[in-house]
Amino acid sequence: MTPSERLAQLADGKDQLLVMRLRSGFAVMSHTQFLKGYCLLLAFPQVETLKDLPMELRMAFLHDMALIGEAVQRATACDRVNYGIYGNQDRFLHAHIVPRFDTEMAPFNTFPPLSYPAEIRDAAEHQYDVKVHRHLQTTIRQHLQDLVDHQRHVAHHLNS
Repeated sequence: MTPSERLAQLADGKDQLLVMRLRSGFAVMSHTQFLKGYCLLLAFPQVETLKDLPMELRMAFLHDMALIGEAVQRATACDRVNYGIYGNQDRFLHAHIVPRFDTEMAPFNTFPPLSYPAEIRDAAEHQYDVKVHRHLQTTIRQHLQDLVDHQRHVAHHLNS
């Protein structure tokens, strides 16, 4: 599936990995959950790189990425969150938001998350499964919605 097709499915609400629509794009669960709570932010409308967005939308993308990270941290009780924007393989703007846990096995616990071997990342038991991951996805969505609502409330009071 192309990025355009994926974004069209998300826009139509037809992607089970959708967490929430945000100002800059779509928060989604990763296909692989080798680190439970792994999410992505897919820019919408589609662009190739961060620099292709006007400054206001760049800031919105980075802000949304940080909000997702906070929601993931709240939902998973992870020890920290790693953020990455690469675009080397999939050439459209998207960010990886990956929870990290002190319980991860060495030496991978100190490496970037995508340094985990493919046989771990892509193992069948780590693939998103609605029966297994729906509760976590819902919890991330609830935390993300709370953060968005709180920011709207603060902005409203600042502008009053």
